Amino acid sequence: MAASSSETLAFRFPTHPIAGLAGTSFKHEHFAAIAGEGPHRGFFEVHAENYMGAGGPPHRALEQIRSDNPVSLHGVCMSIGGPQPLDKAHLERFRSLIDRYEPALVSEHLAWSTHQTTYLNDLLPLPYTPESLAWVCDHIDEVQEAIARPILLENPSTYVTFKESTISETDFIRSIVRRTGCGLLLDVNNVFVSATNHGFSALDYLSDFPLAAVGEIHLAGHAEQSDDEGDLLLIDSHDGPVADAVWKLYEIVISRRGPIPTLIEWDSNIPDWPVLRGEAIAAQAILDRFSSIALPDQSHAAA
Repeated sequence: MAASSSETLAFRFPTHPIAGLAGTSFKHEHFAAIAGEGPHRGFFEVHAENYMGAGGPPHRALEQIRSDNPVSLHGVCMSIGGPQPLDKAHLERFRSLIDRYEPALVSEHLAWSTHQTTYLNDLLPLPYTPESLAWVCDHIDEVQEAIARPILLENPSTYVTFKESTISETDFIRSIVRRTGCGLLLDVNNVFVSATNHGFSALDYLSDFPLAAVGEIHLAGHAEQSDDEGDLLLIDSHDGPVADAVWKLYEIVISRRGPIPTLIEWDSNIPDWPVLRGEAIAAQAILDRFSSIALPDQSHAAA
């Protein structure tokens, strides 16, 4: 029988300075505007792979941002969902970044992006089977041991499903949390995209999602396309504002779970800083509205 989504799962997060705050992706196009403002209420998230060189302008900018504001570190190329061993050199660079910038939160994706010696510029889905569950958990254990802290694992946006899958996505994710003690990064836009593409209820998905394990939320825009049959196909494009339907789902999650740190992703067609900042302000208003809701106790395991 599937476990209740309201149970407290086995995980621990470090104390961090972004509880109840909304933030944005850090884009170098916005550096001057952000630096001119100085410290502000919120945080910035950066993709780890953009900072794996030893130095140069990217690091100088991030060092200044980090001196004034908390950051979260979001990995996109660890390939945790793939069957082959993790790239140990990549993992070491990831660990070094964590030591250097001491991010409030660290996250990665439930996806794969490598095959043998080929590196793919994509976050690809995986079948949900006992075999894939085992290798995902082994990879998360390896990452968490290397960095000496828990990571948050992000739910995917998907465009295909696998006949081989024998476990629902929410049960698969719940089992990962139980086995590894990791936390979760709930991408609400990914839920909406996948629900639309596969014809299931986003609300039902969220009702079965282990919200007690969520340590961060992502919000982003998506693009509308059509598939080969002319049906609506949503793409997790991160190239526009958050859709109204995603805002509604987000408010439902916050009303149930309390003010979880929330990040606005906007990775292409980058707007001026006030536009991106405005999206974060809208998220902050929702977080503040539900600030009196106590977060679940994260200090003990489920029975």
